[in-house]
Amino acid sequence: MGYSREVYESAEKILAERKKTAEDKAEKRKNEFYQICPEAKNIESALSKTAILAAKAVLSGKSVKEQLTKLKNHNLTLQNKFNELLIFSGFDKNYLEPNYTCTNCHDTGYIDGRMCSCMKKLLRTQAYKNLNALTPLTLSTFESFYLDYYPDTTMKSGKSPREIMENVFYNCKNYAETFSMSSPSLIMQGGTGLGKTHISLAIANIAIQKGFGVIYCSVNNIISKLEREHFGRENGNTEKLLLNCDLLILDDLGTEFKTAFSSSEIYNIVNTRLMTQKPTIISTNLSIQELQERYTERFASRIMGDYVRVSFCGKDNRLQKLFRRQ
Repeated sequence: MGYSREVYESAEKILAERKKTAEDKAEKRKNEFYQICPEAKNIESALSKTAILAAKAVLSGKSVKEQLTKLKNHNLTLQNKFNELLIFSGFDKNYLEPNYTCTNCHDTGYIDGRMCSCMKKLLRTQAYKNLNALTPLTLSTFESFYLDYYPDTTMKSGKSPREIMENVFYNCKNYAETFSMSSPSLIMQGGTGLGKTHISLAIANIAIQKGFGVIYCSVNNIISKLEREHFGRENGNTEKLLLNCDLLILDDLGTEFKTAFSSSEIYNIVNTRLMTQKPTIISTNLSIQELQERYTERFASRIMGDYVRVSFCGKDNRLQKLFRRQ
C-alpha cells in the first residue's frame, strides 16, 4: 500500500525519535555504571582495540590464524569479565543495551532492506491520523452524553424518547467496550441533532484507545477527497485506507452531492467491507425508504440485511443546548 510523502516522513521521524531516545538512555546507564565501576570502562576500551589488532594481524601476514585465535580468546575473556562486573554490581547482563520499541529492526523501520512490520503499522496509524485530523474525537465521549436532553413524556409506543435513548446509549457503550473485528456493523438513523455523531465519535474514541485503526469521516468530505484522487487532482490512497481500516465510521450518509461516482464509491466501500467482514458504522438522517430511493434497492437491502439498526429519537439537542445558554 502506497502512502504520501508526508505520511512516510511522519513515520520515519517517530522511528528516529524512538531510536535516539533508546540509545540516549542506554548511554546514560553506561556512564552511570562506569562511575560505579571504572574497571568496566577500561575493559570496554580494551575490547574496542581488539578490532584494530585483528586488522593489523591480517595485514602482517604472519601466523594470521594463530593471532586471530588468540585475539578471539582474549576478547571472550574480556567480555566475560565485563559481564561479571555488571552482574556483581546488581545489573542484568542486558542492562546497558538500548531498549528499542521494536526488537526486530531496532527502530530503523527496515530489516535487511525490507520494511519491518512496525514501520507498516506506523504508516497505517499516521495515515489514519491524517484522515481524522479535522474530527473532534476528543470532544465526544460517553461521559459527556446527557440523556436529560431527551423528553421523558410517554409516546404511543409506551416508551419515552429518554427511555429509548438510554437503551441506545448503553447498547452503544457496550459495543465500544467489547469492540473486536467480529463486531457487527451499525446503521444509526434519526433526525438532525439527536446524538448520532456524538455516539459514533464516542465509540471511535474507545476503539482507538483499545489499539484499533479507526477512520471517522463525513461522507460528503470523503467523497470529495476520493473524487480528487480518482481524477488525478490529488495524490493518495484513501480508498484502500477506508477498505482496510479496523473500523470505518461514515457520518451523514445522504448529505453528499449525488453523482454516479459517489453512489458507486459508497456501494463499493460498504459492500467490500461486508465481504471482508470489517465493521462499519453509518449514521444518516434518511429512512429505509429514502435510502432505497437515493441509492438503489440492492444497496438498501445490503444495509438492512447485514447491519444492526440503531434508531435515535427525540428533539434536536443542538437547539435545546442553544436555548439553555440564552
